[in-house]
Amino acid sequence: MRYVVLGCGAIGGTVAAGLVRDGHDVLACDADPDVVAAVNARGLRIEGPVENFTVRLPAVLPGDLPPRLDGPVLVAVKSQHTAAAAAVLAGRMGGDGFVVSLQNGLNAGQLAEAVGPGRVVEAFVNFGADVTGPGVVLRGSRETFLIGELDGSISARVRAVCADIADAKPAEHIMGYLWGKEAYGAMLAAIAVSDLSIADGLADPAYGPLLVEVAREVLDQAPVPVMAFDGFDPADLPGSLGPLAGFNRRSAKTHSGIYRDLMVRRRPTEVPAHLGGLAGPMLARVVELITEIEQGRRTCERANLDLLAAYERAERLGRPLGAVVTVIGAPSRAPDGPLAGRPVAVKDIIAVAGVPTRCGSPASDPQPAAADAELVARLRAAGAEVFATAQCLEYAAGFANPQIGDTRNPRDPSRTSGGSSGGSAALVAAGVCDLAIGTDTGGSIRIPAAYCGVVGLKPSYGLVPVQGVFPLSPTCDHAGTLTASVSGTRELLAVLASRADLLGLAHPADLAGPDDLADEASGVDPADLADLAALGGPDGADEPGGPPPGPGGTGPAVFTVGVLAAQLADPSVTPQVRDAVSGAVSALAEAGWPVRELTAPWLDDLPAWEETLAVIVAREAHLVHAGRDQSRYAEGTRALLAYGASVGDDQFARALRRREELTAAIEASLAGVDVLAGPTVGYQAPEQDPPFGLGDDNAEGRFTGPYNLTGHPAISVPVPAAGLPAGLQLAGRRGRDLALLRAAAAAELVIARPGRDRGPAAAPAVPPTVPPAT
Repeated sequence: MRYVVLGCGAIGGTVAAGLVRDGHDVLACDADPDVVAAVNARGLRIEGPVENFTVRLPAVLPGDLPPRLDGPVLVAVKSQHTAAAAAVLAGRMGGDGFVVSLQNGLNAGQLAEAVGPGRVVEAFVNFGADVTGPGVVLRGSRETFLIGELDGSISARVRAVCADIADAKPAEHIMGYLWGKEAYGAMLAAIAVSDLSIADGLADPAYGPLLVEVAREVLDQAPVPVMAFDGFDPADLPGSLGPLAGFNRRSAKTHSGIYRDLMVRRRPTEVPAHLGGLAGPMLARVVELITEIEQGRRTCERANLDLLAAYERAERLGRPLGAVVTVIGAPSRAPDGPLAGRPVAVKDIIAVAGVPTRCGSPASDPQPAAADAELVARLRAAGAEVFATAQCLEYAAGFANPQIGDTRNPRDPSRTSGGSSGGSAALVAAGVCDLAIGTDTGGSIRIPAAYCGVVGLKPSYGLVPVQGVFPLSPTCDHAGTLTASVSGTRELLAVLASRADLLGLAHPADLAGPDDLADEASGVDPADLADLAALGGPDGADEPGGPPPGPGGTGPAVFTVGVLAAQLADPSVTPQVRDAVSGAVSALAEAGWPVRELTAPWLDDLPAWEETLAVIVAREAHLVHAGRDQSRYAEGTRALLAYGASVGDDQFARALRRREELTAAIEASLAGVDVLAGPTVGYQAPEQDPPFGLGDDNAEGRFTGPYNLTGHPAISVPVPAAGLPAGLQLAGRRGRDLALLRAAAAAELVIARPGRDRGPAAAPAVPPTVPPAT
């Protein structure tokens, strides 16, 4: 019986050589003329720790195959070449001839269409082998090799072939094994987008949920019971990762054939062919990244695997909260930069090219954005992965459209994550990503940050560009950051504001700084551009030129804090928040920070500033939305815009004058202190978002809104609290964002010291509620 082996690569070459060595007649066929020439000239060589030998056999191109094939044909071509192989075999099979597919993927259907369903047998091949040159194969391991009929039986021809091929065994339920390998192959495809070995990828706990999910998506589509093999257990995917890692560590083959196709042979892989037809969001993301690498727009690196892991977390953790609007597959980015490979989520009122900007409203333009917002372009230029858009309240106006819904809080899903940047805050708090972008017109970054227990920065007005951000109130709108730590805030702000000094990477002589950041219009103090002491590092060490050292001239830096006593005494502040903020301030004092209690006339009537902000925001929002069809807006959004339409010129002018007075008053309060401190919001996350600007004295933006009026930078840092998170708000001088970040980073270190509870409990001990009107 003569064997024809179609495809003389890793699997086909190994099997063909073994058959010849054992005395069988074999004709090799390959579409690559170099392979055919090498085999005919030098034979077929198997190398590696398993065995080393060379055999001589004839090899031909597909067009030179005999016109009739009466014996077994072993098909070992890549999945994407199955159609071409089937075309070669069509009309050639005669007598008792049949095809044995040794391929990856589920290819029996294509072959059966060409040669007839009764002439196809499937094989499960799991030994490790790689082509190292034309006609040369490295065999890395001797593992499972099964052959069986498509109907799950073992026939005489199956037994005969298994008797001839070394290591092959007949098996029932062969399709169950192939579906198992399809799931395992999805894991290998995911790992192949990185430069990790198979074993290292499987063993890294950071990627366990991702690998389990891609395998599960395959198994969910299996029409037959899936069989276990070589450490892979379909009934226990998480428990399979360790045994599979051990299985691969025993092999001399360290990386998959997919990786070798991408990075060594620089040719298309079979991944789109054998995964592209399967459903599942994670499988789609894997295929997209593989395609990007094939087409030269990416290279295999760990950052790709980190991106896939972020996608998996977005689906598993973000979507149930209502935090995800759009997942962006294989986003374009610069290959290098300060944020290279870092996943960043962007609030869905910020334009991302190719993605509709939904603005939390069914009334938004469904067409994809034609171009990136300026801040998105800066993220991409810095190498960031802009991988998702995050849910927000409708047009950032403070109300959830009932057709869209709001975002739930990861700390307690019965509570809101806050608005309007609640989706961005929730994604960071849930651990989907460490970096996210939001906008803040009255507290819309800092309030969700406080509710969710993350860091939220509203920078100085004008520091971060808002071109391409759908406006709410142009004179109060700020784009800013939501991050897992203050160091992440610094990294993002440095990119968004084009401020290299924030990274601590520049030298004074190199700091020209973009012209639009160091002028009066931007509000940025040029002196800040020359200040290099970005922040203390993770170990708490401070960089040269930083803030004054602690007591005795050593230890962490200390800053002078002006505590806004009227805010802590405000009736909107609950005992839980008052205790949390007071405890954080006490911790700073114990660490040697000078703490001063500040009083000032602007603090005597805090609700009045809420009214001032509401007048300006509502009037400007009305002008933004004038002429738009508002019939599908939420009732609360329409009411806010109607209020804005009722604001007269005199009332608006008075509000603008009041804003000028407040700006001077806050500057005066900052004299003699480094930061102002108080609660970010007076209570912990309520069940629903309180309304904005409609006369309901919920006081949600009472402490954040003043800094939107004046443009001063303000940051919310999470502090230990009973039940749900609470936030400490620190505010600094306008244009001195770097100084504020230094203080916030130092405070974060003090608050997070051993012995202090850094994170709040997952569920509230006492259900927080919005205080009643006073």
